Amino acid sequence: MVNTENVRRGDSGTHKTAYVYGRRAEERVLEQEAPEMSETSPSLKLFPGQAYPLGVSEVENGINFAVFSQHATSVTLCLSLPESGNDDITESRMVDLRLDRDVNRTGNIWHIHIEDLPRSNVLYGYRIDGPQGWHQGHRFDGRTVLIDPYAKLIEGRRIFGDVSSKGSKMLGTYDFDGLPFDWGENYKRPKIPEKDLVIYEMNVRAFTADESSGLHPNIRGSYLGVIEKIPHLLELGINAVELLPVFEFDELEFQRRPNPRDHLINTWGYSTINFFAPMSRYASAGGGPVHASREFKEMVKALHNAGIEVILDVVYNHTNEADDVNPYTTSFRGIDNKVYYMVDPNNNGQLLNFSGCGNTLNCNHPVVMELILDSLRHWVVEYHVDGFRFDLASVLCRGTDGSPLNAPPLVRAIAKDGILSRCKIIAEPWDCGGLYLVGQFPNWDRWAEWNGKYRDDVRRFIKGDIGMKGSFATRVAGSADLYKVNKRKPYHSVNFVIAHDGFTLYDLVSYNFKHNDANGEGGNDGSNDNLSWNCGYEGETGDTTIKGLRSRQMKNFHLALMISQGTPMMLMGDEYGHTRYGNNNSYGHDTSINHFQWEQLDAMKSNHFRFFSEMIKFRKSCCALRRESFLGKNDVTWHEDNWDNYESKFLAFTLHDNNGGDLYIALNAHDSFVKVAMPSPPQNRHWYRVVDTNLKSPEDFVPEGVPGIGGAYSVAPYSSILLEAKL
Repeated sequence: MVNTENVRRGDSGTHKTAYVYGRRAEERVLEQEAPEMSETSPSLKLFPGQAYPLGVSEVENGINFAVFSQHATSVTLCLSLPESGNDDITESRMVDLRLDRDVNRTGNIWHIHIEDLPRSNVLYGYRIDGPQGWHQGHRFDGRTVLIDPYAKLIEGRRIFGDVSSKGSKMLGTYDFDGLPFDWGENYKRPKIPEKDLVIYEMNVRAFTADESSGLHPNIRGSYLGVIEKIPHLLELGINAVELLPVFEFDELEFQRRPNPRDHLINTWGYSTINFFAPMSRYASAGGGPVHASREFKEMVKALHNAGIEVILDVVYNHTNEADDVNPYTTSFRGIDNKVYYMVDPNNNGQLLNFSGCGNTLNCNHPVVMELILDSLRHWVVEYHVDGFRFDLASVLCRGTDGSPLNAPPLVRAIAKDGILSRCKIIAEPWDCGGLYLVGQFPNWDRWAEWNGKYRDDVRRFIKGDIGMKGSFATRVAGSADLYKVNKRKPYHSVNFVIAHDGFTLYDLVSYNFKHNDANGEGGNDGSNDNLSWNCGYEGETGDTTIKGLRSRQMKNFHLALMISQGTPMMLMGDEYGHTRYGNNNSYGHDTSINHFQWEQLDAMKSNHFRFFSEMIKFRKSCCALRRESFLGKNDVTWHEDNWDNYESKFLAFTLHDNNGGDLYIALNAHDSFVKVAMPSPPQNRHWYRVVDTNLKSPEDFVPEGVPGIGGAYSVAPYSSILLEAKL
């Protein structure tokens, strides 16, 4: 064992760093001789340590650190220890412990055991050096203090969007002093069958950040803020939330250097720093990483107790470390770039970019694959999450050279993993390199998919495009053309019309073109093909006829979503008609553009919101809309004898129920009335009108149904009806 006076053997002059936490990023590395350790510095007893588990672990009489780096030639553990009488660990001096490759290395894992190290309030990172062969894919820089990929907590800026600390360094930390979280004696996970899910895609911060939330400023935009608004989720009727990324990310990443986007704040979070740590600035009152961890669990516990599952949107296709033009080295790049990222050996070792964000995680490399699996297991075991939606999941289907794989090891491992077996797993089955796998994602009969074809075909039909009736019928029937293979089910199609990227539902019916000038990218960002229709006027208008048409169209979209076989997903805010004023790529706006507007919700409670809520609850109560198998000839009757009529924009069908509670559904995308002859209801039953989107609230949705439906019904232009057979 040695003490801190002789841990710097072989490290002379340059790179010895006296580091003060919290300095601006450009000042974070001080290439100067480190001062001698003071007499008040703790005396640390060091042992070789053990290779597993990776990250920080508590061992007898101390703490073990282990980090993987295959190509490193030197590894230095950097510790920031709490000073006596000073509770602010962010102002502590950093201690460097250089590891001996002959003593502190097992295979490609570097490790050390430190006796009597504090069990909490310690910051740590690594300085790693190695080959400088850029063309070989290496990006080592021994001056930069790096975040441990297996850090379970990240300490950094405490307040979301605090530009006064935009240069704050982020480092790993740990807490072995805290008591185990109390999930409660009567606690249980909801375990909702996939066929019964109704998913609500939402952003933790944006949900309650606005003053209109009525919450105390300390909890706005936090995990605890979500808890306060669970009554709204229950009133709406959804039973699963899909959270935009909650892994640690730097919301001020666009402000590191002057650029056209340096006014933006990343509020969506698709720029992961670490795959294990919950976003620390979603803690209440700037509480930091330990509070964030506990409060995330409190949020999950409260949602579960309300019968709502928690699905995480996870980003394993790229990280925050950008590209080789404007690199930002915080972790993986400096630890072992050519292991963690795909590089092109035929192009000077440049990073491959299938993510559109400058780098692509090397997901099917054995080390990276295990990192991802360990991360997923951690969120299930430690935080009790119920499932995952994988951003740009086609990247997970690429080999280490970027080529597509028919049976990608990572995708298979996730499907077969014992701990993950009870989870919902949902792929966004495309990437930015053109690998479009909707209906073809390698699935092992487990993976569900965001059905992009559903979104496109439903948008086209309801806005009145010709020639879409057959495709629309296929989508509402469960997309059997895509998913009726092997043991896949209708619920493996996650149906959506709206998601976080793209137009909101209100904007889909109010804008023909994107309006992204506020993003600073000259209008070059965001999709140009939105399949939208502004109903006759671009943007806001006082024209009551246009406003009425837009209201009907939003209801038509929502009805189509809720009567479709498969798993429906809606976007936060669509329940009151949230607008981003035509911005279809609002990732960088920590403002009302993204923030849920609670006053607007209150204003729409008795009409728009009521319709959306009632439609969700109707779906949940109706077995005919939540089938576990694809529709057979006895399950549906299509009231159509002219499928080849390219001009037809009207579709009607009956869903049959074994107990006689049949549903008649008709959608009219013509600009004129369509009078239809009603089919006979089941014996001893009569048709009751539940929905007519052409009628004003509350007549647009009558849960008990309105009797007296005759032998014919005139369906209004751009409207939908739903009838139920009752005794």
